[in-house]
Amino acid sequence: MILPVFKREFLGYFRSPIGYVFLCFFLVLSVLIAFFFYGFFKNNLATLDSLFAPLPWLLLVMAPAAAMSLWAEERRSGTLELLFTLPMTPAQCVVAKFLAGWAFLSCAIILTFPLALTAAYLGEPDWGIIFSGYVGAILLAGAYLAVCSLTSALTKSQVVSFIIGFFACFLFAFLGTSIFNQFLGGFLGLPVGVVDAIANFSPFTHYAAFPQGIIDSRDVIFFGSVTVAALAANVVVLER
Repeated sequence: MILPVFKREFLGYFRSPIGYVFLCFFLVLSVLIAFFFYGFFKNNLATLDSLFAPLPWLLLVMAPAAAMSLWAEERRSGTLELLFTLPMTPAQCVVAKFLAGWAFLSCAIILTFPLALTAAYLGEPDWGIIFSGYVGAILLAGAYLAVCSLTSALTKSQVVSFIIGFFACFLFAFLGTSIFNQFLGGFLGLPVGVVDAIANFSPFTHYAAFPQGIIDSRDVIFFGSVTVAALAANVVVLER
């Protein structure tokens, strides 16, 4: 039963103008940031660094937007109980809805591929690094989406779901920023090992190697663990 729910949710993104607006907004914003804030042409390098560098920040907004209706709308419209009358477990429902949202976000990320073609037209990019960057972005999107799916299950309001999801992901990511690490190490005087340990809980820390062409199994396990843990918590919330 996972596939029918997955298809219903995934196609649901395209049954209203909102899904298309989401994709256009994401693509336009990605390109504008890459061109005007990260100097896609000025760097004079055939890379996608200007796309992958700001992507974690951009996904902080886009992932809550993609996830806010997953469960909040079901609660608001009273269809949650009807959904659970289907011959499938809550865990299967959570996985199906998550996979649909993840596939939609992945489509948005992959649609930035014309930037890679532009880089190939201008020079000779390293396709391995580009592939690794896309893998990291999709894994990061999955982790964010799982957290936001959990926050969507906590409320009937999509707006509240978006706000809670955004701040949850932001706080999670902020642990790995240089500003926070300098605050811990400099102002609070914490040992380097403690600062590094705290930073390891941030998706930023584990995403950083992917745009450099490094797919480290520890980073993949981190994103997988966050995703599974958030989805498991999602199931617990729905079963209360």
